Amino acid sequence: MAIAAATLWFTAFTSSGTSRYSLTSQRLFSTSRRRPGASFIPEFRTIRNAENHNRRTSKRTPSSFSKSDAETEAIAQKFLGRSDDETQFSNADNRKGRNKTGRSQSTTFKSFDLQKKGSKGIIFDTKEQQIETGNFQDAPFLNAVVKVYCTHTAPDYSLPWQKQRQYTSTGSAFMIGDGKLLTNAHCVEHDTQIKVKRRGDDTKYVAKVLARGVECDMALLSVESSDFWKGAEPLQFGHLPRLQDSVTVVGYPLGGDTISVTKGVVSRIEVTSYAHGSSDLLGIQIDAAINPGNSGGPAFNDNGECIGVAFQVFRSDDVENIGYVIPTTVVSHFLEDYERNGKYTGFPCLGVLLQKLENPALRACLKVPSNEGVLVRRVEPTSDASNVLKEGDVIVSFDDVRVGCEGTVPFRSTERIAFRYLISQKFAGDVAELGIIRAGEFTKVKTVLNPRAHLVPYHIEGGQPSYLIVAGLVFTPLSEPLIEEECEDHIGLKLLTKARYSMARFKDEQIVILSQVLANEVNIGYEDMSNEQVLKLNGTQIKNIRHLAHLVDSCKDKYLVFEFEDNYIAVLEKEAAFSASTSILKGYGIPSERSSDLLEPYIDSIDETQTGDQHEFGDSPVSNDEFGTDHILWV
Repeated sequence: MAIAAATLWFTAFTSSGTSRYSLTSQRLFSTSRRRPGASFIPEFRTIRNAENHNRRTSKRTPSSFSKSDAETEAIAQKFLGRSDDETQFSNADNRKGRNKTGRSQSTTFKSFDLQKKGSKGIIFDTKEQQIETGNFQDAPFLNAVVKVYCTHTAPDYSLPWQKQRQYTSTGSAFMIGDGKLLTNAHCVEHDTQIKVKRRGDDTKYVAKVLARGVECDMALLSVESSDFWKGAEPLQFGHLPRLQDSVTVVGYPLGGDTISVTKGVVSRIEVTSYAHGSSDLLGIQIDAAINPGNSGGPAFNDNGECIGVAFQVFRSDDVENIGYVIPTTVVSHFLEDYERNGKYTGFPCLGVLLQKLENPALRACLKVPSNEGVLVRRVEPTSDASNVLKEGDVIVSFDDVRVGCEGTVPFRSTERIAFRYLISQKFAGDVAELGIIRAGEFTKVKTVLNPRAHLVPYHIEGGQPSYLIVAGLVFTPLSEPLIEEECEDHIGLKLLTKARYSMARFKDEQIVILSQVLANEVNIGYEDMSNEQVLKLNGTQIKNIRHLAHLVDSCKDKYLVFEFEDNYIAVLEKEAAFSASTSILKGYGIPSERSSDLLEPYIDSIDETQTGDQHEFGDSPVSNDEFGTDHILWV
């Protein structure tokens, strides 16, 4: 559910703390992360056995358009590998919401740490197996829902050579067969240990993460112990529900240790903001209670089929009982992506900024004959669409599906849904055919869809951020977790503007900043520098942190001349800087002058013509998928 002009508070709850807090964030793609010493604002009242933990968003949409049910079932059967006597139950998809425009408003999307279980494919069952409400507690599919215990150790982005203090959380997951469980990605983020426990059992079993889908907030787990799977009956997936269909959410929320069941109805189905992935994908809104610990747990229809995964709620003074479930269409995309590639590759994007064409005069000026199409305002340089689309083009169809003037396309029988839903049905590397109007002439072009290249990432792959220390000057790439740790006030308006509105001009481009200076005689006069973007070293434009490390290592000059924003210059005598590095590292207890990924040989594959002295940024949010208050849309 895309909410324009909303302030997002993303909160995850753990099992070991004593109180719950929420950090406000008005950034476009933000995740709140509590750090020792950071200021925080209590939200609601203290909740025992819950500790605040924050996350981030992206967007994508599920896919049910392209694949037939037979194809989906074939993939699911192969993935699940169940025996003939095993009963399958439908799975619930999980999701998170997030803010698009960064405007202040008392709205809150919350993503909860829930127990999760990995699953491989989706099985659709057409059999009628109505579950009597009175006998629900004895339904065998409840035994497929397990409790997840996770120990998290997040990186310290301000001190990138070390980790933060570990914390624990609990969530939910469910069995999908073949030794796999399905849960939310935010439930197992930065995991160092994951344990799961079945209903009615007092033994915890170790689980491992096979795949983690950040955008769709899904994670696939495996449990090797055969004892854990004895008598297990994996869940069976159902079809996308209809409005006002009954839905039952099952999991292990706060308030007790045993399984919990809440019931409601489907209130809405539309493209929704996923808080953890900073993305927009198809989501199911329900009015059943979803609380901390429900994350990763399945939602069932009246036939005992899983129709989605609980993953977030919407908090506001003006609304109540708004929870979200990740539909099976998104789950099937995640599982098929894993089946195809052996890993999660992500949801693709078109890479264009769009404007609605509701105004008749605007359509007439662009020579659009009918009430349809969306205007291309900007095209990302890193997208394949930059080779075939131009500013001023009007996209009127996507794979022969007509696009309305509000950026919507037909969905099911009498509904319409956001245009980006069609894009989310695709996989990385798929080709899409676009019908466009250019200067009044209709034509068709083809483009390859790939995941978006983020200039400032929302999540750090591999767990630890990159860093380079030169004579006490600590350099690291700018990222959303770093912004949240440092707080926006310490980052600076100009750098925040680049982080929010700039686009990557080439693959692997990064904004490299001097995060702090470790005081030493060799860097006298620079001690107060912090969170400054470094643009050049000895006159050479810096492309990313690996390029900066390469320039430092290969420098033949007497001095290292760092050029920052606003023509600020820091100069170090090279030999003295290198000689002082050892004592500085020892004095501050730092194990290495650079992260392990910077020890590998540097290979420059970037075209010099793509780089420039300034990042372009304007008045348009870099939101991948939602129309904002100014009627723009990134897809």
